[in-house]
Amino acid sequence: MSRKYFGTDGVRGRVGQSPITPEFVMRLGYSAGKVLLQRNTMPAGERPSVLIGKDTRVSGYMLESALEAGFSAAGVDVCLVGPMPTPAIAYLTRALRLQAGIVISASHNPYYDNGIKFFSAQGTKLPDEVEQEIEAGIDREIVCVGSAELGRARRIDDARGRYIEFCKSTFPNELDLRGLKIVVDCAHGAAYHIAPDVFHELGAEVVSIGVQPNGLNINDAVGATAPLALRDAVLAQRADLGIALDGDADRIQMVDAAGNLYDGDQLLLAIVRSRARKAPVQGVVGTLMSNLALEHALADLKIPFARAAVGDRYVVEMLHRNGWLFGGENSGHILALDRHSTGDGIIAGLQVLAAMREAACDLRTLLGALVLYPQKLINVPVAKGFVWQDCPAIQAAREAVEARLLGRGRVLLRPSGTEPLLRVMVEGGDAAEVAAAAEEIAAAVRAAVAA
Repeated sequence: MSRKYFGTDGVRGRVGQSPITPEFVMRLGYSAGKVLLQRNTMPAGERPSVLIGKDTRVSGYMLESALEAGFSAAGVDVCLVGPMPTPAIAYLTRALRLQAGIVISASHNPYYDNGIKFFSAQGTKLPDEVEQEIEAGIDREIVCVGSAELGRARRIDDARGRYIEFCKSTFPNELDLRGLKIVVDCAHGAAYHIAPDVFHELGAEVVSIGVQPNGLNINDAVGATAPLALRDAVLAQRADLGIALDGDADRIQMVDAAGNLYDGDQLLLAIVRSRARKAPVQGVVGTLMSNLALEHALADLKIPFARAAVGDRYVVEMLHRNGWLFGGENSGHILALDRHSTGDGIIAGLQVLAAMREAACDLRTLLGALVLYPQKLINVPVAKGFVWQDCPAIQAAREAVEARLLGRGRVLLRPSGTEPLLRVMVEGGDAAEVAAAAEEIAAAVRAAVAA
């Protein structure tokens, strides 16, 4: 599907620049409202309702108002919950029987970016065809419904408590976290007033960092994209474990008592191994970025593994097609569809903790002999629409590296779905060789961009 506005995770960009402007977001809300009305299966006379949540970026106030105005003009009711994790919106949309959920967030991006992403009534990302319908109506004129048909807005005051209880319900009733000291890094993001309480109410002693959002500090040297802050805090506090979320709390990274960092591939394996001890696991979905070590470890467990395109929406789509329950990305998006309909950093952390409790061991012991293959990822800024496949010098650099690796590793080039970047990744057995090879290809990309 050709996308004009929607990327792999909704609409995203720099605040104040197209498409993240108040006027565009109002038209986006209006178009989405019209699509919902066309697809409305509610009894005659009842209006669809949507849920709007956001992270802690200062621009969220402006964009929330614009979205609310667009939906109201279309004749759709709006429920507001303020700052809430992205997976919380997915859950609450489903639990409250609403027709859609909308999150105002740019996830792991800096504060000056923002975005809009949608969830269906089932708490899953919108299908491509629905996004296409919304896109088709964005550039049309807004024709406001009559005053009597305008959508109304209300605030849901108990959303935070509802979601905390839902997260706790995914942890086994017979287990608790007593005796564990856990550092929880919320990236000054949407989970700042939720994640610490979840782990505390299950019995852990919680040390919180990244819980003082000011609208400008989201993901700034904290959180899942900057896990050194978590490692330093774990070591300083002599904690048993650390958990880092990103700005909208759908990603997770973890650190053990010795300061070792664990990414999404490792945490996914910990969850799958635990589940496999209780019942057969039919298969696991990773992405093109998933480490070869994960694939080999699953093969040892005789669990099928498949790779989807990068982006949690594509992981979910493949899981549904295959009828499987578990998947994720090494960035920390982890899917456990027996617990939630979407990736959830808090719930993924709870599943890892449950696995540790059941095995009565620490995280390093739980993962056993798993050693990740060295990967080097370099993000090269490119112009929007840059087609790297049309550059002979880039192709030549890639082919030269692949020839040297001779099946001992792999090369992946892909454009970011959320930022103007070309991601260059090389994976292999030797860290120095991998780093040099990635830089060789990245240099070719930079030269092609400059030319």
